[in-house]
Amino acid sequence: MRYIGKEEIENIAIGAALLGTGGGGDPYIGKLMALQAIEEYGPIKLLSIDEVPDDALVVPTAMMGAPTVMIEKVPSGEEAIESFQTLQNYLGKEIFATMPIEAGGVNSLLPLALAARLGLPVIDADGMGRAFPELQMVTFHLDGVKATPMVLSDEKGNNLLFNTIDSVWAERIARGATIEMGGSVMLSIYPMTGKNIKQSAIHDSLTFEEQIGKAIRDAKKNNKNPIDEVIALTNGYSLFKGKVTDINRKTQQGFAKGTATIEGLEDNKGEECYLHFQNEHLLAETKDNVLCVTPDLITVLDKETGMPITTEGLKYGARCVVIGIPADKKWRTPKGIEVAGPRYFGYDLDFTPVEQLLRKENN
Repeated sequence: MRYIGKEEIENIAIGAALLGTGGGGDPYIGKLMALQAIEEYGPIKLLSIDEVPDDALVVPTAMMGAPTVMIEKVPSGEEAIESFQTLQNYLGKEIFATMPIEAGGVNSLLPLALAARLGLPVIDADGMGRAFPELQMVTFHLDGVKATPMVLSDEKGNNLLFNTIDSVWAERIARGATIEMGGSVMLSIYPMTGKNIKQSAIHDSLTFEEQIGKAIRDAKKNNKNPIDEVIALTNGYSLFKGKVTDINRKTQQGFAKGTATIEGLEDNKGEECYLHFQNEHLLAETKDNVLCVTPDLITVLDKETGMPITTEGLKYGARCVVIGIPADKKWRTPKGIEVAGPRYFGYDLDFTPVEQLLRKENN
């Protein structure tokens, strides 16, 4: 057990943006909410997964919707409290702790803000090891844990309680409700026991985000290349260097969908890279080669600072480096690929690990 303060929040926000693979919501908003909560209520207790009793009730909290909407519709924090307390009342049992549903963007930080305000601990784990766009795309679902009962809350005071037959239906119904509620909501979801968490969650993800953020910040202070530091820490790969020349981005069906075109520079001069995203980057390719594909992680970093760039933050002319990171082994199983692999998203190709793709390209 340790306590999370302002310095840790700064680092976690950077690491969350990187592991968010372009999505997960703007971490800057979540960072401000977490910092304010710490200012008012003090540091946040962070528990390792081994410190959670097997019979404890744990409820992840998150934002659902298109990240582009959050730019104009900033949550107050009351929505998260409403959803959390409504679910606790329904379950009739005190919730022991909360945790992130994903390692990405705002959704790594919102549980920290909620925990500070409610005096609860946060568990150092999540359900993805990255960010994904749909509710069933979590390691809990891979192990048969249901998303419901869950509660959605908006800024108007609406609270919706769902019980669905499975997590895929939870996604379908909740997505429609989210669109009607203004494109983004706060939710409490996947109520689980400590035993479930130990079996299914990806461990130590907040600590990993903190390490990534610290590595980037320290590299800048020590005149090191932050991108090299990130690649070493994440066992990642540099896929493409260039500048953004075109962005086709729209909010559709409750997601931020689109494609970004990157004109090659340096070793990639004369080539173009195409990034396809649905909240998160799902496919990076050139005219001739697939560079990286979901469930492996595709992240865009500013070439000079090494800071992650979200899908809504991509701008014309930005000089960047696209990197690929191997996904957690849970996602590279047949079930993981079925749930979040390229064919689920409509891409006519099979999943190939990023390290194998690079070997093919270099041969």
